[in-house]
Amino acid sequence: MTTSNTVLSVEEALAHISQNLQPVCNEEHIAIRSALGKILSQDVHSNINVPPYDNSAMDGYAVRAADLPSQGKVQLTLIGTSFAGKPYTESVQAGQCVRIFTGAVIAKGTDTVIMQEHVECADNMISIGSEHKNGQHVRPIGEDIKIGQVVLKKGKQLTPADIGLLSSMGIPEVTVFRRLRVAFFSTGDELCPVGTVLQTGQIYDSNRYTLHGMLTRLGVDMIDMGVVHDTPEATEQAFLSAAQCSDVIITSGGVSVGDADYVTDTLQRIGKVNFWKVAMKPGKPLTFGTVQKATFFGLPGNPVSAMVTFYQFVRPALLQMMGQENITPFRITVPCLSRLKKRPGRLEFQRGILEKNEHGELVVRSTGKQGSGILMSMSQANCFIILPKACEHVEVGNHVLVEPFAGLI
Repeated sequence: MTTSNTVLSVEEALAHISQNLQPVCNEEHIAIRSALGKILSQDVHSNINVPPYDNSAMDGYAVRAADLPSQGKVQLTLIGTSFAGKPYTESVQAGQCVRIFTGAVIAKGTDTVIMQEHVECADNMISIGSEHKNGQHVRPIGEDIKIGQVVLKKGKQLTPADIGLLSSMGIPEVTVFRRLRVAFFSTGDELCPVGTVLQTGQIYDSNRYTLHGMLTRLGVDMIDMGVVHDTPEATEQAFLSAAQCSDVIITSGGVSVGDADYVTDTLQRIGKVNFWKVAMKPGKPLTFGTVQKATFFGLPGNPVSAMVTFYQFVRPALLQMMGQENITPFRITVPCLSRLKKRPGRLEFQRGILEKNEHGELVVRSTGKQGSGILMSMSQANCFIILPKACEHVEVGNHVLVEPFAGLI
């Protein structure tokens, strides 16, 4: 059992969250044009072969392999043309050939295509040499997909290529998990709406806008509940309202033990919540649990901490709840062009810029100041530089692990 004083490693926190999630089970049947980014709730099988017939991979001439010369040249009689969508329907006999275009059905009796560049043609006769192979430039039936094959598995988040693949099999609709409903709000009387004039002691509510952007990229249904006033009644009503209309509730700031007691008291009274410290920087305080039937995440208030904890904990949790499988982040090791400061004891997610050097090799450099309140560092960065718990300083030229933002932000 974890408590407010428990310090977990990043791996322990991820495992605990993953083991305590309830995926959405409801399904919906939708047209493939509306399925981009959705997650399949069933395997997709093909009812046809792709391609559905032997066809040409080149513009050229369809011939019989038996007519290919072992040496020298051979002349064949040109008897017709096979177009894509308009095949030649007669059988080709010994000594004959058919003009054929890319994608066209291989004419009956032929099994090999000779590229037009390798053919001499005159008076309905072609001449070809001995450098060709049986079956060349022919795309056989079912080369891409065979009847009954599982082409897309349950848990796959659909990409543009997947939509094209589905259409190539003539599948107009798919069954997917319904969109996850996520409610989010900020707490604090010091928060001021964007577009208004700041008063003394106020700050603009940036985290809620950042959350909106990150959630938009995930394709969830969002319920933006705005800023909740610092009163016990408003706080309880916000949590209860969010729990009734959402699968997930996300807040930022004010939920670590010792901060705004009525927030903590409310969560403990109406929910089951763990207050943790995670051995990471930025983003040490993290709250996870449930409010009624809704999963709850309380993120740190500092802007960078909120983003880092969202990407490292909330995003994979939401994807798991949405039904996606294989949620392993893409990370690579590259040389670092900056000297990085770090104290051992916590896993650090520093902000970096991944780029190519003059030799075309990937390298990374720091964005500069790494404070948890410096949101500019996230705006300038295109990757996290991940420094292990035991790591101290990183010298110029040392290799570091990076996680590109591509696919995240």
